[in-house]
Amino acid sequence: MFLQFILNGIIIGSVYSLVGLGFALVYNTTRIFHIAYAVLYVFAPYMILTFFNSLGLPLILSFLFAICVTIFLSILMEVTVYKPLTKKKSSLNVILISSIGVMIVVINVISLFYGNETQILNPNISKTISFGNIILTYTQIWQLVISSILLIAFLSILKFSKFGIKTRAMRDDDELCSVLGMDIFKMRLLLFSLSALFAAIAGGLVAYDVGMDPYVGMSMLLNAVVALIIGGMGRFEAPIIGGFIIGILQSLAVWAFSARWQDAVTFTLLLLFLLFRPDGILGEKRRLV
Repeated sequence: MFLQFILNGIIIGSVYSLVGLGFALVYNTTRIFHIAYAVLYVFAPYMILTFFNSLGLPLILSFLFAICVTIFLSILMEVTVYKPLTKKKSSLNVILISSIGVMIVVINVISLFYGNETQILNPNISKTISFGNIILTYTQIWQLVISSILLIAFLSILKFSKFGIKTRAMRDDDELCSVLGMDIFKMRLLLFSLSALFAAIAGGLVAYDVGMDPYVGMSMLLNAVVALIIGGMGRFEAPIIGGFIIGILQSLAVWAFSARWQDAVTFTLLLLFLLFRPDGILGEKRRLV
């Protein structure tokens, strides 16, 4: 039973890692606390529901179309909200409030069209596979496999590609990148698109397993942010490590106590890191000059 919960924690941790990485892509490079990112996680499953149930498209095709529409929404946020505010040199607090406003508007639009009740993408009982006493559903296996592939692929791109070099350069100093001739706003579009890709895939995989409602994005975002903080702000590997730690600890909390203890364990871990290691696991202390 203990191994079952450990494996369950690794699976949900891979999803936390993927969502956290998407958030870190925007935050580490633009310093925008992208609260509206929670909406992207929710928006994709509802687009899958629309294409799959309402329009009768195949599931895989619905998934791909939903990803494209979610990426378009993310780009729209950047072009209509974040970019104009950045050009006006608005403070990060103003941008944060604007992001919250975008989130509230989109959530209410989703509620208006789809209702507040939980929607189910897969009404059938998922098939399972057993390894001794360990039982996994096919959906869980897909969550782990797809998330792991995307995480490994991104880390490889980050290290070996020109895009990865530019991303790391923006993380270190976006103003210097602009001075040296990099098209910052074109690069931001790519980062917002990739961020939305991760959110859409994670949201679709989880929704296919347990369903969705318009408000699940915020709890997922909080877990992703905590994963980034305990992993180490400014590091793209940080939310991956933090996500797996949170996933395993939450699963063990369910095993030892109940599901009600999941959030308590997560934020207790956050407080401990803020008190005793605020730079996170991978973070390094920096000298202010």
